[in-house]
Amino acid sequence: MKPEMVFDRDAEWDALTAFTRDARPDAGLGVVSGRLRQGKTHLLQALTATLGGFRFGAQQAARDESLRRLGDELARYTGGTPPGHLSRWEDAVDALLALGERGRPVPVVLDEFPDLVRQSPELPSVLHGAYRRLRETGRVNRTRLLLSGSSLPVMHRLFGAAAPLHGLADLELTLRPLDFRQSARFWGIDDPRLALLVHAVVGGTPAYRAYVADDTPSGPDDFDSWVCRTVLNAGTPLFLEPHHLLLEETDHWDRALCHSALAAIATGCRTQGAIAECLGTPLTDASHCLTLLQTSGLLHGEPDAFRPHRVRLRITEPLLAFEHAAVRPRRSALEQQDAAEVWRHARPVFDSAVAGPHFAQICRDWVVDHADATVFGAPPATAAHGSLSDPGPSAGPDLEADVVVRGRADARSGPVLSVGLARWDEVMDLRHLRHIRRLLTLLAAGGEDVTRTRPACYSGAGFTPELRAAEADGQVVLVGLDRLYGGDWPARRLCPSSGHRRSIGGTLGG
Repeated sequence: MKPEMVFDRDAEWDALTAFTRDARPDAGLGVVSGRLRQGKTHLLQALTATLGGFRFGAQQAARDESLRRLGDELARYTGGTPPGHLSRWEDAVDALLALGERGRPVPVVLDEFPDLVRQSPELPSVLHGAYRRLRETGRVNRTRLLLSGSSLPVMHRLFGAAAPLHGLADLELTLRPLDFRQSARFWGIDDPRLALLVHAVVGGTPAYRAYVADDTPSGPDDFDSWVCRTVLNAGTPLFLEPHHLLLEETDHWDRALCHSALAAIATGCRTQGAIAECLGTPLTDASHCLTLLQTSGLLHGEPDAFRPHRVRLRITEPLLAFEHAAVRPRRSALEQQDAAEVWRHARPVFDSAVAGPHFAQICRDWVVDHADATVFGAPPATAAHGSLSDPGPSAGPDLEADVVVRGRADARSGPVLSVGLARWDEVMDLRHLRHIRRLLTLLAAGGEDVTRTRPACYSGAGFTPELRAAEADGQVVLVGLDRLYGGDWPARRLCPSSGHRRSIGGTLGG
């Protein structure tokens, strides 16, 4: 049974315990990855404590110190004396795998495995050799070794196609941030508008609640004060977290350019070309920087729903979007003025450049993770932003659709189930429905089958009676905050695939 100390993470816990308790007589290898602060160590500590396993937390250290620490901790775990022979990783790996020769399956965790590989580049090959020998000899061994790491680029390299460990893992689990509904429960927030505002600042990273000493807004009217006493307060770890996050995630590349690229994206630039132009830097440099941020999991590139060749970039960590849109331009003012005064000037920027786009992304997440299949007539496969040029006589900027829902199909693009607009601080009316119908007309002219496409309006501020009447007539789907956060459509849970090999939340090797 999952310990009470572990919040949610039911699918991840089930996958870990199924892997650990597998009665096969062969040694198993699992991989647990995920960005910093997502709770990997907390989850693995709970696993080893519950199932009587062993965990070694790597640190930045010299090779000999790590081997000495590992030997000492193994001795404490087994009740023996510290082995004096752990001078090589070959001996250390043999000692770890020996824990599974006692009959029962034993979880053995090497936490922050990339730190160990930096100290000892031979370690992946050592592990590969040890597993090969076990399989060649047919010796019974029920060690369930779990390698955990926060550096996504390093973890991808360690288990990529050309790496010694490629293909050895029985379990690949990626620990992602809590989704918007989970986050509301985690922060203890019942009001959906307040929950979305808080999520637009701190996202679904569990560690951030501890960073503010469990300070949560008491209600919607307390949000502004909460921002000032937490994320804008130099006395909390959250104040410099965006700087530390980029420092840790981007390793040693040009962090100044990374900050500028994030600022460009947070203020409206979405394509590589637009970002390079905004930064005044060659496209090759901008592309290198953006690729690094995507590999680190801080950026996500998503094809336009109507123009697949056009990739839009968005910041995946809300705290970084909040920082680079609303706070970074005012960092110097925070050193001289009261935080409340600085926030008073930053709040309109937050509403338009942070909360608005974040609301649209929450709507897309709701479609894929929570909406019942009957809402759009078929199960949604994707939900993305889309844009179309208007060839009419008064043609202006592209016509935008915030939530384009496509269904499942064997072909590259599934059928268009829905086209929708999302407005965070705007009461939506029939004008918005007419905008969607114009989009549908253009799509039909371009050859898309929109006969069953359902218009949808998503609003954080509500809908006019006329639009509600259109909903009653079946002309439009309306989704407000209560529906986004309501319990009518439970999240789809990730489940292990059948057989021995399991992949939860993504793969590292492909």
